[in-house]
Amino acid sequence: MTPHRPAREVAIVAFAQSDHRRRTDDLSEVEMVMPVLHDVLRQTGLRTSDIGFTCSGSSDYLAGRAFSFTMALDGVGAWPPISESHVETDGAWALYEAWVKLLTGEADTALVYSYGKCSPGSVRDVLTRQLDPYYLAPLWPDSVALAALQAQALVDAGATDEPALAAIAGRSREDAAANPHAQLPGARPQGEYVVQPLRTGDCPPIGDGAAAVILAVGDRARELCSRPAWIRGMDHRIEAHSLGVRDLTDSPSTRLAAERAGAFEAPVDTAELHAPFTSQEVVLRRALDLDRSVRVNPSGGALAANPVMAAGLIRLGEAAARIHRGDSDRALAHATSGPCLQQNLVAVLEGEPHVR
Repeated sequence: MTPHRPAREVAIVAFAQSDHRRRTDDLSEVEMVMPVLHDVLRQTGLRTSDIGFTCSGSSDYLAGRAFSFTMALDGVGAWPPISESHVETDGAWALYEAWVKLLTGEADTALVYSYGKCSPGSVRDVLTRQLDPYYLAPLWPDSVALAALQAQALVDAGATDEPALAAIAGRSREDAAANPHAQLPGARPQGEYVVQPLRTGDCPPIGDGAAAVILAVGDRARELCSRPAWIRGMDHRIEAHSLGVRDLTDSPSTRLAAERAGAFEAPVDTAELHAPFTSQEVVLRRALDLDRSVRVNPSGGALAANPVMAAGLIRLGEAAARIHRGDSDRALAHATSGPCLQQNLVAVLEGEPHVR
């Protein structure tokens, strides 16, 4: 099926992120977000009053209090009143909401931001709350244990092995050496088993961070950015909630989202994949049919920095930034949420043929 091409052109025109750190005890969520918001606005010359729509992504479970996102609005400035929304998930889905808002013609610019502080508590325990509340959650299988089940299923199916997983970890963190915001830049030992077959190097770091992007339509995007990253298509799909009815070695929701986003219409040169575990990159590469000519996670990906609720938005931002710089012409960005790649979003970004 050929994806429908929207009548309005929407592009990512700016991207900013924090330096990702193991702990930010010295910063509140507002203090962590504000410099990122200032940076992304500075890149375009826009003021908060110029933004037509604002949308954020975060998690009350991580913050440990209800409606925590309302405090982060202090970093945006909500007076005079602004048009604002929030999603209780990764900021990639906030970007999707903002994209739809711009497509409807209700706004011409949008600010999207997300943040996550994983350091105050046990993020592995917090993420268990995403599971089926009757059968799985009472057993408290954490995110690493579930990812290890997925990794072992891939090993048993002959789709990968431990040396191949180690190579993914090594490549990702070596690429992250060029990323000034990465929490784990540069090659490092694979370490001991966390949950077999996953070693320390196969797992994402725990840390805090924030990210923001600005979207704009048509000629407004061209005014704000010398080479906008045009969103040619975007879609998100979900797997069954019960892990027992899924084939953990495959991701049909990623494949369908990519098809609906137009990812298979033409080759991509870059793919920013939200794969917190090395084994998940194996699943995503197969679902997206990415060959070795595609540069995967040149930023280092979630293995280099994984601020929960912001890591997916960062994948879209990193892909867009490569188009802005002229390092990519057609890029794929992917975000995930939930255990074992349960929910998946895919976007296709393109730059204009010549830098203006």
